Amino acid sequence: MKVMIGQVQSLDEETAQFARQLGIDTVQHNTPTLDESLGYWQYDHLVALREHCRSFGLNLIALENVPQPFMSAIKLGGPDQERQLELYCKTITNVGRAGIQYLGFNFMPTGVWRTDREAPGRGGAKVSAFDASLVEGGNAAGGPQGNTAMTGVEVSEEELWTNFTEFLRVALPVAEEAGVRLALHPDDPPVRSLGPTARLFYSPESLQRAIALAKGSPAFGFDLCLGTVSEMEGGEKAVRTAIETLGPPGAICYVHFRQVQGTVPSFQECFLGEGNFSPREIIDLLASSGFDGYLLDDHVPHIAGDTRWGHRARAHAIGYIQGLLAQ
Repeated sequence: MKVMIGQVQSLDEETAQFARQLGIDTVQHNTPTLDESLGYWQYDHLVALREHCRSFGLNLIALENVPQPFMSAIKLGGPDQERQLELYCKTITNVGRAGIQYLGFNFMPTGVWRTDREAPGRGGAKVSAFDASLVEGGNAAGGPQGNTAMTGVEVSEEELWTNFTEFLRVALPVAEEAGVRLALHPDDPPVRSLGPTARLFYSPESLQRAIALAKGSPAFGFDLCLGTVSEMEGGEKAVRTAIETLGPPGAICYVHFRQVQGTVPSFQECFLGEGNFSPREIIDLLASSGFDGYLLDDHVPHIAGDTRWGHRARAHAIGYIQGLLAQ
């Protein structure tokens, strides 16, 4: 296992130098800033992004999440579903042609959801939090995946499963041919619905169902977000179940190594080492389950004097992970 830098939308020299100084030579871009006008990512733009990373001494390994509008009908169905599937397959093909290994995605119609972005954490750090009783107050999550545009759309869990099955049927053969692994992120927060809009991947059992629907395709796996899984009912038990289920068949593409305190219906993010699970034990479990890929620090608390991206907090998280890996 090794650490990859992530949560990057636009890589600059300072952040690339930061990564190199911490001994990291790989990067994951999260919803990178690319031309969205055609409804898919174009090959020459992906190559330019890859070369931009290389110019800073970093290899672009993974892209996570296309812009929300690219997949709205794929998730919700309707007359535009077939066209969006066709365009998404163009993205997959172009990602493969550009030599990028992973394309992360989610199947959350209402996106990532938080009810607070400045909850008090350790020492006065600001952390994001979710409380199901406060959902009607709106979504406080930031970033391109903190979506509110589809809130209030009525869609059932059964309809979402139908649409997800169709997505796999169309996309996986294209991904196999392109040499790309599609990495599914569990739903964050892992609740069964937000208002009238259902969600799918809120339990270890639902992750297992996704594996079954993929029918052994080598192009399917998970962006296993340990923070999100530990938000599920059971907390640490859910994390262990997910790793023990997904690790042996090689279904974990890469891991978001972050922590939360509490589980649904109410939780908040925190520093590594003060959350629902023991980081040391989970590193050991990942190793014993056969995982040998990339770990990413993912979300971090906002600490005193930090940048918007969180260089100080990420240095703490990355150093923590590297220390565990060195033991």
